[in-house]
Amino acid sequence: MAKAADYEVVVVGAGIGGLTVAALLAARGVRVCLLERQSRVGGCVTNFEKFGYTFEPTDGLYGSWRPGEIHDRIFSELPVEAPEVRLLNPSYVVRLPDQSEVALTTSAEEFENNLRLVFPECAEGAIRFYRESEALGTTIANLLRRLPNLGTAATSKRILALLHEPRYAAKIIRSLKETAQDRLQGTSARFRRFIDLQLQTFAQASSEECAYLYACVALNQPRAGMFAIRGGAAALADRLAESVRKSGGIVRLDSPVLRLAYDGSGRALGVDLLSGETVTASCAIVSNMTVWDTYGKLVGLNRAPATIRRRLAMLRGWGAYLIYLGMNNATAETLPGEHVLALTHWPGEGAYDPQTCQFMLAGAPRWDPRGPQGKRAITIHGFTEADDWFTFHKDQTEDEAKDQSMLEAWWERLQRMLPELGEDIEVIETATPRTFYDLTRRKLGMVGGLRQTVDVFGLNSISGQTSIPNLFMVGDTTFPGGGIAGVSLGAFVVANQLTRQS
Repeated sequence: MAKAADYEVVVVGAGIGGLTVAALLAARGVRVCLLERQSRVGGCVTNFEKFGYTFEPTDGLYGSWRPGEIHDRIFSELPVEAPEVRLLNPSYVVRLPDQSEVALTTSAEEFENNLRLVFPECAEGAIRFYRESEALGTTIANLLRRLPNLGTAATSKRILALLHEPRYAAKIIRSLKETAQDRLQGTSARFRRFIDLQLQTFAQASSEECAYLYACVALNQPRAGMFAIRGGAAALADRLAESVRKSGGIVRLDSPVLRLAYDGSGRALGVDLLSGETVTASCAIVSNMTVWDTYGKLVGLNRAPATIRRRLAMLRGWGAYLIYLGMNNATAETLPGEHVLALTHWPGEGAYDPQTCQFMLAGAPRWDPRGPQGKRAITIHGFTEADDWFTFHKDQTEDEAKDQSMLEAWWERLQRMLPELGEDIEVIETATPRTFYDLTRRKLGMVGGLRQTVDVFGLNSISGQTSIPNLFMVGDTTFPGGGIAGVSLGAFVVANQLTRQS
């Protein structure tokens, strides 16, 4: 078995988490090697290109790009400029089944007047819910700036951080085990579905399941203002890879990793590649694979403690069903915003099912249309149960039939909810959980992170530290959760751990 030169840290996977931790470590003088199985970096945020279009596979909404926030902190250390970002205002527009709309704007007065108009039956309760969640969301964001590893830090450090926020510290502690639904008492079913729609988008869970404090952060970000990135998240990935190389780190593409390599005592000493080569790490290995794949493939379930195996079986995520559309610029301008989050019908009582009642239309910005002359690249994002795409499918024909059935169902919903589109849209391609699995090898092609229920939030979150002392994890299944900002913060925390920074 061939053996490569020794590095201090080996990073497995060039998604945003792996790229960020590698870029920070390299900039801090650590000898780092980043291994990626694909021929380009980015993982599940890699753009899809066809017929002159460049599509983002994400919602195209990115938080925490202001001065002092996580991306500013990261790029302040790196030898490259951050990609161009521009504020979206509104962040998006919610369209409800009766065609009423709520714009998520940075103006509190405008937003609250909109709530009064759309939800007159519970206006004061709706406004109170948002004001309370905004106050707690802002407080938690401040705590994370002060103590980035808030969810996994020592109790003494968490207490010290909370002492800086005396007005809301007690409320935060009392709310640790609450769901968002617990705080929606006194509001209407219509308003609760409005909240479900957004929490499913940003927390992978409805108000019935979502941890209230996570909901506060998720709901506050659009109100604080979200951003578009020129070229999408893939441009961020490319910039981070450039930074790794400029700082002297190594980025190796087309280098699939099979498993951890162990020495005679059972200590992880590096990784074995599909090629038969072993790449060693004297300090640490960092996995940008999901928590399921880190233990199931990299570590090996036979080496994982029983408690971890039981927990892995209980964790849940969602799959994505995407439709990539081409649209004339003139038609795109008739939409209420570049991002429209639609509730296609009012779900009845019982569990909220995002597979049948919601989608996000994410349009490329007018200043970065990403299409042929006069055209705009559009991504429609829907949810799907990931394991449905891997069960009872004997051949590609069955996959194609399921894909066609999904496309027809979503096409009807799209036309009904956005009648201004008319016939002036063209389906370029679709993407399913199988698409993401083929690209990333993530378990069942799940993207977006874990469902942020109470049992995986805060003190119960998945730490970047694994059961193996020198193996760490980054990505959307570890603290603090999904989204580019959360993944970047988690990578920042791990980089600090490995370089002994606070």
